[in-house]
Amino acid sequence: MKSHRLLSLALAGVLTACATGGITRVTDPALPHAVGEGTPVTVSWTDPAQFTEIRYSTNPRLASEGDWVVKLADYMAASTARAVPAGDKVDVQILDIQRAGQYEWSYGATSDLRILRDTYPPRIQLRFRHLDANGNVVAEGDRKLADLAYLMSPPPLPSSDTLRYEKRMIDQWVRREFVTRR
Repeated sequence: MKSHRLLSLALAGVLTACATGGITRVTDPALPHAVGEGTPVTVSWTDPAQFTEIRYSTNPRLASEGDWVVKLADYMAASTARAVPAGDKVDVQILDIQRAGQYEWSYGATSDLRILRDTYPPRIQLRFRHLDANGNVVAEGDRKLADLAYLMSPPPLPSSDTLRYEKRMIDQWVRREFVTRR
């Protein structure tokens, strides 16, 4: 009886995925490659298939699932917009992302699991340009964000957010880059 219920649930999941068009992949060309256009903070990115997260993953199929690039870009735009003075403009281009953790095979699991270890820290490489209200360049350059001690810091909340370590790293960068410059 239990196996019939599990089979029914699995079949329902497959049918739902088929009905909704399947699993979203960050590499889908139909997904946007920029957020915040026409606002004070614009965040764009290159082809996610070339990001370290997917290219060097032990499971590129799982690494490309979801819309995590759009979510991180939205978060970066919102966090930056709160930190810069009114009238300023910031353009950010995400060049590379490697999320916290790595997919590893686990005995008894039906697919790989994302395992968090010290050797798999989150990293984001970006290029940005910050202009004041008069159009003068306040700051610009390339930055390599990394949180090598991400497991030693207090866990970011909420713990259900799969991008919590990357978001904390973005907040740290925004504080260093924009808040301390004021």
